[in-house]
Amino acid sequence: MIANRSYDCVVIGAGPGGGAAAALVAEQGFSTLLLERDKMPRFHVGESLMPETYWIFERLGILHELDKIGFTRKNGVQFVNSSGKETAPFIFREKDDRDCSETWHVQRDKFDQLLYETAYNRGATCSDETRVLDIDIRKKSPHRLTIKTANGKEQELSSRVIIDASGQQALIASRLGLKEYYPDLKKAAIWGYFEEAKRAGGGNPEVTCILHTESKDAWFWYIPLSNGTVSVGLVGDNDFLLKGGSSPQQTFDDQVKNCIGIKRRFQDARQIGKLNIAKEFSYRTTQQAGDGWVLVGDAGGFIDPIYSSGVYLAMKSAVMAADAVTSGLHRNDVSEKQLGSWTRDYENGVDLIRRLVQAFYTREFSFGQFMKAYPHHVANLTNLLIGRVFEGNAGQIFDDMDPWLEKVRAGESMPEVSSN
Repeated sequence: MIANRSYDCVVIGAGPGGGAAAALVAEQGFSTLLLERDKMPRFHVGESLMPETYWIFERLGILHELDKIGFTRKNGVQFVNSSGKETAPFIFREKDDRDCSETWHVQRDKFDQLLYETAYNRGATCSDETRVLDIDIRKKSPHRLTIKTANGKEQELSSRVIIDASGQQALIASRLGLKEYYPDLKKAAIWGYFEEAKRAGGGNPEVTCILHTESKDAWFWYIPLSNGTVSVGLVGDNDFLLKGGSSPQQTFDDQVKNCIGIKRRFQDARQIGKLNIAKEFSYRTTQQAGDGWVLVGDAGGFIDPIYSSGVYLAMKSAVMAADAVTSGLHRNDVSEKQLGSWTRDYENGVDLIRRLVQAFYTREFSFGQFMKAYPHHVANLTNLLIGRVFEGNAGQIFDDMDPWLEKVRAGESMPEVSSN
């Protein structure tokens, strides 16, 4: 049983967003309860981080803990086209030689457990194997929750603020009808873990690889992990991957044969266990905060796995939301205006990543050709890939990319543009 019946803040979900939010609210002295439906630590996908998570880790005081765990260092991103041609990797330190230019490929069970423990160490009450059965969003805070703890007992709680970090469950957004699916991003993913798959080796930097299939109907992610395995996922249109009459395993195997870059890396690879499936994961919410509640991470929306933005955006939204929550609690103002005061700035940054995702899925578009035509945008593209979208001028790349994309989508050949 959970001892208290009322809290200043209840956080639902102990993923990266929930753990970070609970830690930041609790350290301000507010009674905080972090709920997780599964037993911690638990499995989750989403192993590749963006470098801008560095500043969040610094604020949480866990940079040394991440190094101690020994996660694989992520040094950059590499793209492999449909013919198997490999671009030179975007090595982050080449643009910024500070420590913040490198990040990690993480095993999420260990990573999320670290954040769970960080929330506990900052003063949050943490309860795993605890399901939220019902949320009663009232006209005015405090709101009420019905939960079931590990011993099977049901309890009712009240909270001045609820932070929903429940991931793709999106408990509050689903309850209030706030979810909107992106019509152009109806994707699915089939993924698993592999031993003896090719690694960088020879002292070469480990990177996240994005590999197109020869038919360009799908792409693979390729993420090397510290336990010697590689996380490999196939992403494509939902109907193409899951409604073609083949099993997910057969579809995955067929697309491995259809991807030159993966075949090279899979010569000695062995699959570990069964493959996993996720579908229709790209959506946004029409509202991210209300009186006494706020959405962070996937509970407020998810774009696409292509640029590994999920964990970073979950944690960035958690930090911004937690600051709004603590400020509001200090002033006894948990109104929609106060709790949503961060969302416009956040959405402006997210929109830049969303536009880059849409460019990637424009079939005839080539980042390589675009960068040859506009080499002065290399720094802007790098900033987008590392997540530096909430400051600076990374968005200037779209001044040239949007007209280029319009011509491509209209069926015109790639414009010949001299660099400037």
